[in-house]
Amino acid sequence: MQQMYHQPVLLKESIDALVTNPDGVYADATFGGGGHSAEILSRLSPEGRLIAFDRDADALANAPEDGRFTLIHNNFRFIHNYTLQLSPEGLDGILADLGVSSHQFDTAGRGFSFRYSAPLDMRMNVQGTTTAADIVNSYTQEELEKIFRIYGEVENSRKIAQLIAEARESSPIRTTDDLDNAIAAALPSFAAHKYLAKVYQALRIEVNAEMRSLEKFLEGAAASLRRGGRLAVITYHSLEDRMVKNFIRTGNVEGEQRKDLYGRLEAPLEPVLRKPVLPQESEIAANTRARSAKLRVAVKL
Repeated sequence: MQQMYHQPVLLKESIDALVTNPDGVYADATFGGGGHSAEILSRLSPEGRLIAFDRDADALANAPEDGRFTLIHNNFRFIHNYTLQLSPEGLDGILADLGVSSHQFDTAGRGFSFRYSAPLDMRMNVQGTTTAADIVNSYTQEELEKIFRIYGEVENSRKIAQLIAEARESSPIRTTDDLDNAIAAALPSFAAHKYLAKVYQALRIEVNAEMRSLEKFLEGAAASLRRGGRLAVITYHSLEDRMVKNFIRTGNVEGEQRKDLYGRLEAPLEPVLRKPVLPQESEIAANTRARSAKLRVAVKL
């Protein structure tokens, strides 16, 4: 396994909360570097099984040689389809770490980070058809403003969209440098890197349809768990954390209290913990990318 591919976040806390049956069938919905999967496998008996998902082909090289392990090269939004095939009786637990892997951020050619001069790509699945460059060059100014405002919570998102629209009239925005230069006039001098991080986050979410995939995943996860099975989700920004919190509480990402014909709430899960688990200061010191992580855990009713 590639040792530095990704450093798993909230490792002990998430797996302690997840694995309650050593003989059970579990899923790691975001395999990445395989750190969480390795810990899950260490808790399972010879009868236990683990199914993992990742849409990034680079992650496939990290698969352990273990007869109890199956790695699916696909989006985790399809988890219920595969559960019906591989474990029709249901799953005992599902883990999803929603963070982008360090490998993706640190591989310059993938275009995930403004730290590198690279093509403006950002596709988690390189077979995908839409890149970040396609978005900044083809979306209307109004569409770009909405993406930056909702997905990045970018201050002055309208100005950012306007600058991009003006810059692309002269020449297409193809690289990270092109984008950074196009919006330079709107970046605050005291925290430009934090502002850029929000812009890049918004584009990455749109490129990979992350919010739509997360909603489908949560619905599929709830359907895939057997009664008493657990869902553990690690989030990194307020938008996805709010969706997870709402789904656990109400059964939908909007947080609407919906009832069936008998007046019962249509919420298939209930929280195991009243508040999210946050990383210890020692973990944040060792891995700064853990600083915004939140772990929420729920059980299937």
